[in-house]
Amino acid sequence: MAVLDPRVVEFIHEHYVLTLATSFEEEPYCTSCFFSFLDEENSFVVLSDKDTRHIRDASHNIFVAGTIHNEAISFDQVRGVQYQGILIEPTGELFQKARKAYLTKFPTAVISKSTLWLIDLTFVKMTDIKLGNGKKILWKKL
Repeated sequence: MAVLDPRVVEFIHEHYVLTLATSFEEEPYCTSCFFSFLDEENSFVVLSDKDTRHIRDASHNIFVAGTIHNEAISFDQVRGVQYQGILIEPTGELFQKARKAYLTKFPTAVISKSTLWLIDLTFVKMTDIKLGNGKKILWKKL
């Protein structure tokens, strides 16, 4: 499996909310989700009810996209990640690993009846103005 650049992984671990975009019948939708990250799987873990619009959309179209970004107030602070992935419901050992990661980051979620979901990353682009204007870190799943 292709390894994500450590700068991307570090940035991801510094954050806790991502934007998740879905699309169904040519109608886009997006939401914000708390997340944890599974380094070895290159996957985000999110918690959401099965009856939410974004999960219903993804049940018809598993291909999702989104962002994680800083709240930059000036151009020299611009940093962020754009991603594409596949939304799946983990089972078995992967579910246990995802649950542990999510509850480690968000212990109060233990009381939630919502479902854990994995966003298996297929593409990542990181923008960091400190890399130089116009330079990006790109990653694609093989």
